[in-house]
Amino acid sequence: MWAREDTGVPRWWHVVLPVVIVTLVGVFQLSYRDAGGWNPPNSWQIFVYASACLALLLRYRHPVAVASVTVVLSATVPVIHPHTVIVDAPSILALYTVARHTDRRTAWTLGAAAAVLLTAGSAWWLPGHLANIRNILPANYIGIAVAVGDSVRANRALLHQAREKAREAERTREEEARRRVRDERIRIARDLHDVVAHHITLVNAQAGVAHHLLDRQPEQARQALAGIKETSRAALDELRATVGLLRQDDDPPQSRQPTPGFAQAGALVDSFVSAGFDVGLTSSGAARPLAGPSDLAAYRILQEALTNAGKHGTQHRAHVDLAYTRNHLELTVTNPARAGHGGAGTGHGLIGMRERAVSSGGSCTAQLRSDGLYEVRAVLPLRTSDATAG
Repeated sequence: MWAREDTGVPRWWHVVLPVVIVTLVGVFQLSYRDAGGWNPPNSWQIFVYASACLALLLRYRHPVAVASVTVVLSATVPVIHPHTVIVDAPSILALYTVARHTDRRTAWTLGAAAAVLLTAGSAWWLPGHLANIRNILPANYIGIAVAVGDSVRANRALLHQAREKAREAERTREEEARRRVRDERIRIARDLHDVVAHHITLVNAQAGVAHHLLDRQPEQARQALAGIKETSRAALDELRATVGLLRQDDDPPQSRQPTPGFAQAGALVDSFVSAGFDVGLTSSGAARPLAGPSDLAAYRILQEALTNAGKHGTQHRAHVDLAYTRNHLELTVTNPARAGHGGAGTGHGLIGMRERAVSSGGSCTAQLRSDGLYEVRAVLPLRTSDATAG
């Protein structure tokens, strides 16, 4: 009851000060006479009016009960002679509190009942009774009190709703920011996995070739070692470009490298060939650019498929087939394989390929075929404008 309101003003001021004002107004009205004179109110008037005013101190805790008591007491005042009260201030304050702190139906129902009782009380003492024009006063000031209280309640409810929406919007923005950070971490983790797995596989194959040829064909071994150097340099460049995504906006531009795209697929295949892989490449249909997400996805899927061929295949041989249709690029990589034969792996590469394909609007499947070939097949969308034009 005595807590502080949203305005920062102590609640007890809101409780006590209006009651003091209502009491002063009541004393003025009870003392006034129609003839213009002033007489002190009698003890019964003081008792009834004081009881109504004291009840108002509890109006925040029990608004309906206090309003009911106040209206009943105010309706009995006209019975006590002499009576000249025109506007019943305690009832106005009580009904305003009901309308502000309860629902609309309760406020207007109680207001209608109060209008009937107070109108009947006015007709009791007014000259001419029901024919006196002042009989309409109770209905007027009660209607105003309930309407103002209901308006204040509605405005406070709208303000509360607006604040809740603002808090919900803030929570939604924070959740969206966390989701984007999480998605970006997953994407960077995929990139790191693809880069490291690809280049380490090539380095391992080139090191094996160099070790095998070191004694009998040192010149070819030297070329294999040179390939290791080139592959490791490329790995560092791609790692630097990937980690560069984590840099700040004010970092120097030269610290950032462009993200690889499918236009570099030929260089990617050549890097495997130089490491001793036999990679065949066929293409059908008119080659066209891929959509932005599909461009990187196609490159990474091809990279991971060839890496898996080197790690898990039964031979250092693979075939890449590119089929351009009206709306899509069908990328198929096959290599000799058999069930139960494969290197160490966690399965993250296959998961990453599927995630990349799905995120770009395509699909990716991987399976061991009955003819002894392991097939990775990705279907990725071309650029919208190109697909539409076709």
